[in-house]
Amino acid sequence: MLINSQPDLEVVAEASNGRDAVASPAVRSADVVLMDIRMPQMDGITATRALLPQTPDAGRSPDAAGADPAGSGPARSVGTGRTAHPSALGGAAAGGPDGPRVVVLTTFDLDEYALEAIEAGASGFLLKDAPPEELLAAIRTVHRGDAVIAPSTTRRLLDHMAPTLRRDQAADDRRQRETASVDALTPREREVLVLMARGDSNQEIAAGLFLSEATVKTHVGRVLAKLGARDRVQAVVTAYRAGLVTP
Repeated sequence: MLINSQPDLEVVAEASNGRDAVASPAVRSADVVLMDIRMPQMDGITATRALLPQTPDAGRSPDAAGADPAGSGPARSVGTGRTAHPSALGGAAAGGPDGPRVVVLTTFDLDEYALEAIEAGASGFLLKDAPPEELLAAIRTVHRGDAVIAPSTTRRLLDHMAPTLRRDQAADDRRQRETASVDALTPREREVLVLMARGDSNQEIAAGLFLSEATVKTHVGRVLAKLGARDRVQAVVTAYRAGLVTP
């Protein structure tokens, strides 16, 4: 299997449908889950919501929000890779309170179901026909705490999602919490978040604000921690919901 051929990756669990994936302790304790959107018995969106806490705490440290887990051991997994079944990858850091990081496997770049999965907490999406090196890079990227969506795609993704996010604002309690967390950001952190929502990479943010990339990375980590976001995509979703960013 492709994943097992890598020295730093190991397959630890697989499931033939969403219901089995949610019921599997190995999947729940994994670091990374490759989730097909369309599966029998339970679709990938429902399974993603079931695997991930929907109200993450906003008080995590920057390390918890986006640190590189280098040295935590190989990412262990058992799965069918890029077939129609979800595969789960886990490592020494598995089993945390935030659940595994989910990468959605989809057929089209902006598949409406993939957008729903991102809103449900997935850390990104990948095309099913992506080349092997892209799949492996995606696994390592989310294991680091980053998102598997190119910055140039983030803006398109969130603009497409905006109507759904506006309708979702009917959930007043969550909106108030998210607005409060955005209000808690410093002026510089708000600037960084707005540029993240625009789709800028850390390098582009650094150039625009005349900062070093290391400083930008620190700001991004603090933004993620204060918002209780798993990655920059989830942070931008919060910014849209709170009204800091509009299409």
